[in-house]
Amino acid sequence: MNQTIKSTTAVALALGILCGPAWADMEAAKEFLDAEIGDMSALTRAEQEAEMQWFIDAAEPFKGMAIKVVSETITTHEYESQVLAPAFEAITGIKVTHDLIGEGDVVEKLQTQMQSGENIYDAYVNDSDLIGTHWRYQQVRNLTDFMANEGADVTNPGLDLDDFIGLQFTTAPDGKLYQLPDQQFANLYWFRNDWFTDPEIMAEFKEKYGYDLGVPVNWSAYEDIAEFFTGREINGVEVYGSMDYGKKDPSLGWRYTDAWMSMAGMGDKGEPNGLPVDEWGIRVNENSQPVGACMARGGAANSPAAVYAVEKAVEWLNKYSPPSAMGMTFSEAGPVPGQGNIAQQMFMYTTFVAPLVDSPAVMNEDGTPKWRLAPSPHGVYWEEGMKVGYQDVGSWTLMKSTPEDRAKAAWLYAQFVTSKTVDVKKSHVGLTFIRESSIQHESFTERAPKLGGLVEFYRSPDRVRWSPTGTNVPDYPKLAQLWWQNIGDAMSGAKTAQEALDSLCSDMERVMERLERAGIQGDLGPVMNEEKDAAEWLAMEGAPKPAIEMEREEPQTVAYDDLVASWQ
Repeated sequence: MNQTIKSTTAVALALGILCGPAWADMEAAKEFLDAEIGDMSALTRAEQEAEMQWFIDAAEPFKGMAIKVVSETITTHEYESQVLAPAFEAITGIKVTHDLIGEGDVVEKLQTQMQSGENIYDAYVNDSDLIGTHWRYQQVRNLTDFMANEGADVTNPGLDLDDFIGLQFTTAPDGKLYQLPDQQFANLYWFRNDWFTDPEIMAEFKEKYGYDLGVPVNWSAYEDIAEFFTGREINGVEVYGSMDYGKKDPSLGWRYTDAWMSMAGMGDKGEPNGLPVDEWGIRVNENSQPVGACMARGGAANSPAAVYAVEKAVEWLNKYSPPSAMGMTFSEAGPVPGQGNIAQQMFMYTTFVAPLVDSPAVMNEDGTPKWRLAPSPHGVYWEEGMKVGYQDVGSWTLMKSTPEDRAKAAWLYAQFVTSKTVDVKKSHVGLTFIRESSIQHESFTERAPKLGGLVEFYRSPDRVRWSPTGTNVPDYPKLAQLWWQNIGDAMSGAKTAQEALDSLCSDMERVMERLERAGIQGDLGPVMNEEKDAAEWLAMEGAPKPAIEMEREEPQTVAYDDLVASWQ
């Protein structure tokens, strides 16, 4: 991944884009298009130049301004920071410092700006997981009104919102757009297709388990496959049947709030998120007001399905993952399958596909992958119509505490790095698609065989079933930190899964009770249910669901080619 960034940066340096004078310059734009974009764009060259001329003209009042923006550290944002930000400065005369920090740190900075009113950053690439927070607190500019009013003169007429594939995740129940997608990636099942299709391995698996080795449809099959591969030696390498991570760190919570609980079947049916109970176990009423997280208030965060989800995660991490995985974080564990000793992973964030394609251990000499991507298997509590996985939508967010001129300049940069001119090239670098025009670009038709099913997934109608955190969560920064702290206790063995989840849901309810008392979210904030016997809720339809006596269902797999055919 870094090679791509380094090479493009070197080309730009050679042409003087990154070290030239900071003034608006069409010549700099043409040099940038020649050196960096070429035909890797959804626009013709004439259309590209017209879009660059619009940026030059719109940026005229802000020439010489220096702004600061921030995002998490992933390949896509490295490319923006190292290549697109300097190009934007050369073209528009606006200097951008694009900081790269951990995702947890981004949320912390955002929370600090919300609480203090101090303008720390002029724009944030902030996950759409905070849509419920932004909608309720009203501390960010809603972009629908901003683009129509004070931001109209700095809104690109070629922005083409209809081309963005993730706007439903950044639009609140009030119908307003609060964030503009910048990068988007799903979590998908990952497996070593070369091993899964090896005749000897397939025959041995069939003899041992009585069914075909293939993409697991449910957790029972995943478990069998993990057991089968763990400890096996393939081509002189000791193999592990699963990969995950368990360090008590903010990223541990994401594993569960993102999709683990929904894949287990904890929440209700509903797309993009379960209603009235979502994948955090939070119940809302008919007015979208949170009313509880524990079973006693109709929530599901400590329900049998939630306990099952955590117990399986701990068991599989201890039994089937490398011993070092328990001490790893999200960013440390992500590249491990690329080392060549992992058979499968329940879900891999597809942002890690970029480094995977640079790893010889899991790529063939012809550039095709030894691995494939597929939908993640689901747990025994899961039912058709429930959320099947998570999709991260990192999105540009403008705070109301940012002065208007700085917000406008930052909005120009946000539109530049998501523009049709640059998005195809950016998508090739980071593989985090946000535009339909990029997904359908002929260059991705050519590259698809080397990306293990990623392009096929994003071209399929199924992609909309993978979704970020929804609007049930009233305060993401405050609630998210409770997950990793409590799940971490279950991971370490300090508490049982039930004890950890009882503590988690109680902690979440205390935060929601404080929000209710403070009244700071108005009629959108929590209105907590009265507690009653959990058995009353368990007897009702939907989440929380009563315990299933036999939590191991009949294992089921599907042939990968049949699965891909169903996406067409």
